Amino acid sequence: MENKKTCLYDKHVALGALISPFGGFDMPIQYTNIVDEHQAVRQHCGVFDVSHMGEVLVTGNDAERYVNHIFTNDVRGIPAGKILYGMMCYEDGGVVDDLLVYKVTDDRFFLVINASNIDKDWEWIQQQAKNFDITLEHQSDLYGELAIQGPKAEQVMEQTLGIPCQELAFYTFKCIDDIIVSRTGYTGEDGFEIYAKPAQINTYWDRLIAAGVKPCGLGCRDTLRFEVGLPLYGDELSADITPIMAGLGIFVKLDKEEFIGKEALARQKAEGAPKKLVGIELHDKAIPRHGYAVLKDGQQIGEVTTGYHTISTDKSVCMALVDSSYAALGTEVEIQIRKKTFPGTVCKKRFYDKHYKK
Repeated sequence: MENKKTCLYDKHVALGALISPFGGFDMPIQYTNIVDEHQAVRQHCGVFDVSHMGEVLVTGNDAERYVNHIFTNDVRGIPAGKILYGMMCYEDGGVVDDLLVYKVTDDRFFLVINASNIDKDWEWIQQQAKNFDITLEHQSDLYGELAIQGPKAEQVMEQTLGIPCQELAFYTFKCIDDIIVSRTGYTGEDGFEIYAKPAQINTYWDRLIAAGVKPCGLGCRDTLRFEVGLPLYGDELSADITPIMAGLGIFVKLDKEEFIGKEALARQKAEGAPKKLVGIELHDKAIPRHGYAVLKDGQQIGEVTTGYHTISTDKSVCMALVDSSYAALGTEVEIQIRKKTFPGTVCKKRFYDKHYKK
């Protein structure tokens, strides 16, 4: 089956981007090189095409109750214009997807889901809606999306795009005509995301590139999110990796009356998860990759979920899912890289400090 293309695909090709499949789309991985694009976001500002993300609109009398039923976080009582991060889970606590929930009004919620899970999520969301007075709209084809990220992002938004956004706090949004603007992103830096019709997204992209804002691909999006300990579905979260295992219990509100997966997650939190996601710093320059074995005294105790030689801190580090008895900070382990083992130490899984505007 042929991969989908975002509304900016031709722009990426014209800029000479390296294109590769991701989540069912042909996406730009890099334009110049990952290091330059990564540093642009850390130090100045970069723009990402994230139009591959999925969008679902939930409306109706039971919209709030329904969203709370499928979502681990708690949308009750939050003000309009607020965004929450959380997960949709199966009954056993495994993760269907992690997502953002935008509260437009008490009876209108906008869900942003991962590209690789769009079809699966849409089916799941529909299946859970049977006993609720709601309307679901799959809006993924209606929107393009840009992420403008970095310490200069606010200045770029206002001066280059003419979008006032100083008043937006972290994880809030506003609607301007048919455009949604939020102070969100997945890089660990201040930044904004814009959802708009494809024609408008093309106009904004052209303005940003003409103004010298660096286009950034999914390669540095991964290095940026990894450095600040943000999970990627399929690596740090999955049907087999619960939010509790991943250390994301803060986004699981067990004081809610009910939500799918609550009993399993409550039990896991009380009894302790059998596995935990940890950071590991290697004592060597070797680079651990997804799927590599984590060993203790020659026995496998887990495996790497994501690993890099970090661009911002110049260290070989990884996140790994390990047996909980080996998850304590300071635990000495080894990582199997091809036919050799390399020593490492369990550490915090945030390798670089976030710089959000609070």
